[in-house]
Parts: sequence; structure tokens; C-alpha cells
Amino acid sequence: QVQLVESGGGLVQAGGSLRLSCAASGSIFGVRYMGWYRQAPGKQRELVAVIAKGGSTNYADSVKGRFTISRDNAKNTVYLQMNSLKPEDTAVYFCNAEVASYSSTYYDYWGQGTQVTVSS
Repeated sequence: QVQLVESGGGLVQAGGSLRLSCAASGSIFGVRYMGWYRQAPGKQRELVAVIAKGGSTNYADSVKGRFTISRDNAKNTVYLQMNSLKPEDTAVYFCNAEVASYSSTYYDYWGQGTQVTVSS
């Protein structure tokens, strides 16, 4: 069984910063991609940023230059540093990871979500 546990969400004023963390735990053989998605009320879930095990990254255009994704492979943890936050960044942020438990077969796992609210 694999669990993703997120932390770091909260309420911040526009222009402020927050740092999200997500740790994968359980029976882990390997972790491939790790990433962050978000879902605002009435909208579909969208990709925010993703990072491969080797460190290559991909960002949504809306967060480029403001958000930075990083990971600690030894801790199976992914981070999202969010700077210059805007009210439109308000959403529930979900951690996602491709994890193999007992074999080389990777499955998609999701965290429970953490609320980020940016006030104007």
C-alpha cells in the first residue's frame, strides 16, 4: 500500500509565497514521475508542474517563472515552491506520483489534496 501525504497549504495574500510538500510512504520499490495538479471550484483538474526522477521538469504556462518543483529521491518527497501568488492560483492542490510497490509495474497514486487560498 502506498500513501501520498501533502502539507503546506493555507491562506496567503496576493504576492505571497507558500511551499507544498508531498511524501510518498509505504511499500515502495521505485518512484518515477512526481507532480502537482490543482482544481479550482467549477473547473477541471489541471497540471501545475511535474518532475522526473532525473530532475527534468515541466510547468503549466500560468505558473512558469513563479513556481518551482523539486524532489528529494532519498525521501520520496516532492516540493512545490509557489512565489508571487495570485488569486487565480486559489485551488485544491493534489500530489501525484507514479510508484512501483513490489515489482517494476508503476501505478498512479494521488494525495488527498491541500487547499491553497490567495486573497486579493
